Amino acid sequence: MPVSLVILAAGQGTRMNSDLPKVLHKLAGAPMLHHAMQAGASLAPERVVVVTGHGADQVAQAALAYDETCLTVLQAEQLGTGHAVAQTLPVLEGFSGDVVVLYGDTPFIQPETLEAMLEARARHAVVVLGFDARDPGRYGRFVTEGDRLVRIVEYKDATEAERAITLCNSGVLCADAGLLRDVLGLLSNDNAAGEYYLTDVPALAAARGLSSGFVICAESETLGINTRAELAQAEAAFQARARAEALDNGVTLTAPETVFFALDTHIGRDAIIGPNVVFGPGVTIESGAEIKAFCHLEGCHVSRGADVGPFARLRPGAELAEFVHVGNFVEIKNAILDEGVKVGHLTYLGDADVGENTNIGAGTVTCNYDGVMKHRTRIGKRAFIGSDTMLVAPVTVGDGAMTGSGSTITEDVPAGAIALGRARQVNKPGLAVKLFERLRAIKASKGKA
Repeated sequence: MPVSLVILAAGQGTRMNSDLPKVLHKLAGAPMLHHAMQAGASLAPERVVVVTGHGADQVAQAALAYDETCLTVLQAEQLGTGHAVAQTLPVLEGFSGDVVVLYGDTPFIQPETLEAMLEARARHAVVVLGFDARDPGRYGRFVTEGDRLVRIVEYKDATEAERAITLCNSGVLCADAGLLRDVLGLLSNDNAAGEYYLTDVPALAAARGLSSGFVICAESETLGINTRAELAQAEAAFQARARAEALDNGVTLTAPETVFFALDTHIGRDAIIGPNVVFGPGVTIESGAEIKAFCHLEGCHVSRGADVGPFARLRPGAELAEFVHVGNFVEIKNAILDEGVKVGHLTYLGDADVGENTNIGAGTVTCNYDGVMKHRTRIGKRAFIGSDTMLVAPVTVGDGAMTGSGSTITEDVPAGAIALGRARQVNKPGLAVKLFERLRAIKASKGKA
């Protein structure tokens, strides 16, 4: 059965005390919205629809950044979850299959849980995700009979007996698309909150002689984020899980509690990650690579056998081939380093291509920006770039070429050539002594004044 995914992301999140829409606050380096989209993507949905409201343009832009094929619809007034899903009906016109409703501020729903909901849909017209709450608080409660969900009652509308129920509603729902089209227009806002609840769908299905079911997941999966404190707790929970998964997958973390992962970090088996390493979005570390202490990486790829750091920074577009060495206080941005390249220390390589087995001396800089545009530096195979070389792009250094230390290279260097771009040294015997004596005298006279 085909699946369409609906993600509700219209809320303002007033308790976040922020101008930023709640679903765009970052968790593990990515907007919360992306976490929900990633979970839903495991179902290979035919259509993905994100319901926007507060900060609609920003939310739509973030949704399209994750999935350029997704659709967005505007909920101009936030009149409840049922009203929000109703806004998606025009773009779901003609779709026949299951609709899964997720929430942009509930980032931890697992793909396995969604699969279980789809399996339960084979037996019921509607399936809702529930959890046994340690403290049910103000959650909606499930009223059940066997494996059937009779109805969901909101806390504000519940009797004392119903409030004693600990099986609570997560809000995540799976239903037949045709049924949703039929019943969403029948929702009533005759309740304590004056809203159109999606939770009324099971009762409306029952009125048609259709059954509803439920799936139970761990309470941790249903964590919704409404405050900065809850966001911090969610970050801690994500990192703890990511570290445990990395260790289980054969990654060495020498100080696990100090390593921070992003939502899409990929690390191969037998890689070694040192203390205080931070992964931003878009990082892949292949098997057998080593990232040493105090490195920051984002948008980069590190191949087998390469080593990075300590105190190195890899920025977006950094591509390190096998057995590349990037040492301390080196920054790489939008640069491709071929196999065996060595960049020992104190160097910036931006917008560059470096051929295999080339050595980059300390203090080398690719001067890639002219104040308006970026330009590329190309260095061939087995070249030797002397320490403190300034490579003023666009410039090419050929295979096997060398630059003298302290050179400023503004013209292409042929293969096999040595390039010297510095002034001739001139020694003035005794002049240093005279100069120091003069400067000390000036300093002394100023002290007496």
